[in-house]
Amino acid sequence: MSEDDRGNPGERGLDRRPDGVDDATVEAVGKLSEAFETIEEVRGRLYGLHRLTGSADLALGEACDLLRKAGHGDLADRLETELVGRNFIQGRWTFQLVEEFDDGYYADFQRLEKVVRDELMDGRRHVCEAEMKSDRRTDGRAGHAATPD
Repeated sequence: MSEDDRGNPGERGLDRRPDGVDDATVEAVGKLSEAFETIEEVRGRLYGLHRLTGSADLALGEACDLLRKAGHGDLADRLETELVGRNFIQGRWTFQLVEEFDDGYYADFQRLEKVVRDELMDGRRHVCEAEMKSDRRTDGRAGHAATPD
């Protein structure tokens, strides 16, 4: 995309491409950004898994109490000893999975994505998306403003 194709100079906030950066680099860094955004979504789902399993374990404990009150102590005892507080996977509750993911793969991905942006885009984020917005919007139409007023 040539400099003239990157939107109007008045579209402040959309013209993010650093001088001298070619289309192939913008596309590659945009794809890296897309990959990292996917990992952000994975992280959210992992936290969701963590919260849901914790809620399930607490509800299971309450079910055991209710079963016991209803006169089903043997079943309550079995559920408590076999399931309440049980590891989600061998040796780990979900908080441990979250911590290992955050401190390992996620932290490395986040750090390296920033290294690439810093080296190739002067640290600018969403260059590819800003150019896509500039290309796809209709100047002067409601809901198509380049940036907030």
